[in-house]
Amino acid sequence: MPLRVRLYILWRRIGRAVRPAIDWLVATIAVAIFRLVRALDVDRASNIGGWVARTFGPLLPVNKLGMDNLRHAFPDKGEAELKAILREVWDNLGRTAAEYPHLDRIWDWTDSNPGDGRVEATGLQYFEDLRGDGKPAIIFTAHLANWELPAVCAARHDLPVTAVFRTPNNAYIAKRLLKIRRGTMGELLAAGSGQAVAFAMASVLEKGGHLGILVDQRLTRGYKIDFFGRPASTNPTLGRLARQFDCPVHGVRVVRLPGNRFRLDLTPPIDLPRDAEGLIDPEGAMRVVNAVVEGWVREHPGQWLWLHNRWRM
Repeated sequence: MPLRVRLYILWRRIGRAVRPAIDWLVATIAVAIFRLVRALDVDRASNIGGWVARTFGPLLPVNKLGMDNLRHAFPDKGEAELKAILREVWDNLGRTAAEYPHLDRIWDWTDSNPGDGRVEATGLQYFEDLRGDGKPAIIFTAHLANWELPAVCAARHDLPVTAVFRTPNNAYIAKRLLKIRRGTMGELLAAGSGQAVAFAMASVLEKGGHLGILVDQRLTRGYKIDFFGRPASTNPTLGRLARQFDCPVHGVRVVRLPGNRFRLDLTPPIDLPRDAEGLIDPEGAMRVVNAVVEGWVREHPGQWLWLHNRWRM
């Protein structure tokens, strides 16, 4: 066996051996930062997070990907305007990260004083319908503003929603985040590509539950559907579940407002295309959903995660 191959195998073995220790160290540091940020008030934490991200984020290599994505999406905008949008993207990302330890404090909506705190909402009539009809439904959202808030809203106001989320690769951090999320977001389902996850999602709807899904992430084997004028690999899960259960599909977005405030907009049930048999067309449904998300992003381009390689095939 060549020496180069032996060294490579040795390096891989060393990496596997020390990985748990490195993950533990990273998680310990992350927990310490979490507690430090939690000790701050919400405004100070959000403002510091925004400053750190917009100051140092543009220095990272991924900033180039963000600019490339923006150039393709908005060919009519000049470089200065695109840089301003990307700076806002970094600011929003930093604020969202810093707000994570404060999710339970940010959601201060009460039925007696709606909209008087940090949060306001539209589409409340559809929320009441979902809460009281006892039927299954799918609620989709995107990585806009602080995208964790819809799950917090549902949990606080007695709307049973099982939120599908992606677990971090670091097992120690994943365990910590799961504990936080379960305390503020209700039922959770770890995302994955296996059949077990698909069956679990179907089981939620089969029991008359509500499923919360982020739909703006790339899936290599997904439908190739235009998003900002370019084909993007789109996860077909929502469309297939909507076809299987013929259930209502709503969209919910978060808009970041001045003064560290937020607005949640819940759409009415979305009219999805159907095939000759009268069943929901999964690919057509995802085209409609992509169009809805694109419309949201066009309204507030600086609040979406342009740093994600959404168009890689």
